[in-house]
Amino acid sequence: MLNLQGKVALVIGLGQSGSDGWGIGAACAVAFAKQGALIFGGNRTVESTTKTKTTVEEAGGVCDVVATDATSSESIKALVDACLAKHGRIDILLTNVGQSQPGCPATMAEETWDSQMDLNLKSVYLACHHVLPVMEKQESGGSIVCVSSIAGMRYIGKPQIAYNTTKAAIMQFVKATAVIYARKKKIVIDGGITSSTGRT
Repeated sequence: MLNLQGKVALVIGLGQSGSDGWGIGAACAVAFAKQGALIFGGNRTVESTTKTKTTVEEAGGVCDVVATDATSSESIKALVDACLAKHGRIDILLTNVGQSQPGCPATMAEETWDSQMDLNLKSVYLACHHVLPVMEKQESGGSIVCVSSIAGMRYIGKPQIAYNTTKAAIMQFVKATAVIYARKKKIVIDGGITSSTGRT
């Protein structure tokens, strides 16, 4: 177990699409809270975060959630500003928004491709775009985790070309950003969490 006592974790995408099991963002939020972190979440709907929020708070933790459009710079900035207004800092950022739509290059509609790029990839850029300057100003820096998938490295048995592409792009985004910030020795950036089914 890590000691995250008093650390502020901004988790983007901590809701549940169903009552069974746990999504990656929800599970991470609960795990962070169990290790002492204060959770501040952004999610498309606040209602779908009830299980996450209740689990954290019943164990004595703190979990605030703001309705957030992860594809909107204005919405992400509002989320970051709200977290700073509440806690004054952001020590951990977890970007976990994503969705897979079926299709190969010949069959996938252009609007589906564009929406996948926005939701899966642009959301990561926007989160880092607004949080990295905050972490740079903090003496203790911060840590960023960007959720990716094995589908970004190899074909996993079904056509989901936009998902494959965005997850591969996230890995390269993380690698390049980590190198850029390594010399500053204040910010740690990582990626590559997969679920038990091999998808995020």
